[in-house]
Amino acid sequence: MTATAPGGVPSAIRRGRVGILDSFEKGLERVVNGAFAKAFKSGLQPLEVTAALRRELDTKAAVVARDRILAPNRFTVRLSPNDFERMTNLGPALIDEFTQLVQRHATAQNYAFAGGISIKLERDPSVTEGTVGIDSENVKGEVAWNPVLDIGGKRYPLTKSRTVIGRGSDADITIDDSGASRQHVEILWDGKRGQVNDLGSTNGSKLNGQPITKAPLPADSVIEIGRTRIVFRVLAQAADVDQFADLR
Repeated sequence: MTATAPGGVPSAIRRGRVGILDSFEKGLERVVNGAFAKAFKSGLQPLEVTAALRRELDTKAAVVARDRILAPNRFTVRLSPNDFERMTNLGPALIDEFTQLVQRHATAQNYAFAGGISIKLERDPSVTEGTVGIDSENVKGEVAWNPVLDIGGKRYPLTKSRTVIGRGSDADITIDDSGASRQHVEILWDGKRGQVNDLGSTNGSKLNGQPITKAPLPADSVIEIGRTRIVFRVLAQAADVDQFADLR
């Protein structure tokens, strides 16, 4: 008989993924704490929320076929009023972080989803400050692959095939950075692939730490212009849910 862990996932499968999980934990801590550490010097940390989301995935994941493990894709994160206020002050970029890390964990564990990922924060006075409650469910639906840029805690959906970023008022996204040119870089998106091009800037551009003039733009890439850090993401989100309604 095959031993089965909570949620119906065979224990042998889980043991074989310990190395992947260790690597994921290190990446999760680096990404989340690196992005939001200054805003969260005390109280509930974003890393604790992502850990709770991961536990929820692992607990609710169920083997539905020999090669298919189905995990929940719609999450409600219940927070105390004070923690809710602090989390929502960071805006949609925080939800982008949570969504991306759920995607990564699902990939590492070979989990499948019935639809796009939806994560909503909810104020819950019954939750003790510093703790988190997670409710989840499997919801079948359309998946919307949404390219976004996270810049300084703000989320910018890429709605056009070409988006120019710079300090000039004529740029599509204007940044307050004296080290950036008026039109510094352009982001191209053809519906499936991204590309970043330096527009002859004075101080140059970097992609994942390397100087570039033109380069493909994989998901989770980091573009640096002047002092500004731009994160490019492609998120598998639920098409029928506005999970950012409370964060705008």
